[in-house]
Amino acid sequence: MPNGENTILKGKIFGPLIKFAIPLMLSILLQALYGAVDLIVVGKFGSTSSVSAVSNGSQVMHTVTGLITGLTMGVTVLVGRYVGAKDEEQAARTVGAMIKLFAVIGILITITMVVFADKIAVLMQVPEAALEKAVIYIRICSSGAIFIVAFNAISGLFRGLGNSKSPLLFIAIACAVNIAGDLLLVAVFKLDAAGAAIATVFAQTVSVLFSIYKIKKDGLPFAFGKEHLKNTGDFQKSILKIGGPVALQDFLVSVSFLIIMAIINTIGLVASASIGIAEKLFVFLAIVPISFMYALSAFVAQNVGAKQEHRAIKAMGIAMIVSFSFGVAMSALTYFEGDLLARVFEKNPVVIESTHSYLRGVSLEYMIISIAFCFLGYFNGIGKTTFVMIAGLVSSFCFRIPLSYYLSRLPNTDLFTIGLAVPISAASSLVMCVVYYFFVRGKRLDM
Repeated sequence: MPNGENTILKGKIFGPLIKFAIPLMLSILLQALYGAVDLIVVGKFGSTSSVSAVSNGSQVMHTVTGLITGLTMGVTVLVGRYVGAKDEEQAARTVGAMIKLFAVIGILITITMVVFADKIAVLMQVPEAALEKAVIYIRICSSGAIFIVAFNAISGLFRGLGNSKSPLLFIAIACAVNIAGDLLLVAVFKLDAAGAAIATVFAQTVSVLFSIYKIKKDGLPFAFGKEHLKNTGDFQKSILKIGGPVALQDFLVSVSFLIIMAIINTIGLVASASIGIAEKLFVFLAIVPISFMYALSAFVAQNVGAKQEHRAIKAMGIAMIVSFSFGVAMSALTYFEGDLLARVFEKNPVVIESTHSYLRGVSLEYMIISIAFCFLGYFNGIGKTTFVMIAGLVSSFCFRIPLSYYLSRLPNTDLFTIGLAVPISAASSLVMCVVYYFFVRGKRLDM
């Protein structure tokens, strides 16, 4: 740890938690910008069909990224526990298991996505005018999936170590390269959605190569050698046991969004572009609760490893207060000023108004998830990832999808009405989190 001291484990909570969370927020902000730049540049220099293609294609890639990020939670929690318990050997073997496991996963995802890109686009019911461009975008981005896997695995490792600054540096490099690539390939050479995809892959490659260089140069806070790559089967199982439920939850929740996009795609090209813009805005608008979810996962894991359960609970309470304040502001922004947000991505006034309509419908979500995501971060940190998975699946498949489909089939429906399914499903997740917290709290405090 820096200066030989890990402030996550002792002293005041607010300062270290915020200090750890801010680089995460900036990383997520840059990662969201990294993904949004494709849509912004294509929206400014392309057609509505191109916006629809990138909207759908990037949502598919977001689904893949969610699956990988969920799995890396196993790395974050295990490394965090071993660091908190000062067990350097176990931490090193976890890293060895991570390298072997995610190398295989990266290869499998790359092959699968490249081969089935066209079938995925058809399943999503991408509008005919945008279908070919969407397939090209998915196929090119998927060719760089191995770098998506590598980046997220390395970031998960650093979060477990209590280091949120290095992932910020990695994504800043990727973002800068992607912006330059988009402007060159889309604005100058007019390669449209394909140019945006090529820029994305190149940026991912540069970022991963730099992160590997930095690890080799600076090393890890514990000894790691080739011997730690051997006999890692049990550690790989532990990573999958903890990260698997989160990965499945993230993947299926993302699939639920794809299903909702498919439902809305049937309404028309304008609705398709609008929902894509709204989903891109989500990460920017929910950046604080998302950041605290990841920060709490590492913060809680280390304190649980150090047998400091009360400190972990206090951290969650602090995160909720800060997060909710932000959530109130974002709810007001999306309800009253959603058209200003949409103009960042699109110049067509019809699409802008349609996007604002949907944002008004989902606006209450930002207050609800500001509390729910902090609960989820705490549950991840104590290893209750199976519950996190169940809560996500219930809110998505028992509430969000059925309600979205029902509301989309009402006479004279609009995107505002369809959007109401989102805060309702978020509320169901929050209720489950509150009930489960009080169910497990007594047992945890007795540990």
